[in-house]
Amino acid sequence: MSSSIDRFIIRKLNSCEEEHTKEHLLELFMIRIEMAEQMEELMSRRKSVFLYHYVC
Repeated sequence: MSSSIDRFIIRKLNSCEEEHTKEHLLELFMIRIEMAEQMEELMSRRKSVFLYHYVC
C-alpha cells in the first residue's frame, strides 16, 4: 500500500500541529487503508475464481 501519497500523509501527520488538520489527515489515511484492503480482497477473489476456472 505504501505510495508517495501515503508517505506524504504520514510526514504531514508527524509534523502537523493544527488539531483539525491532523484529524482530517488521519481520516484520509484511514480511507486509503480501507480502500487498499478492499482492493486486496477483490484481487484475491478474482485470483481464486481464475484458478478455479483454469484448473477445472
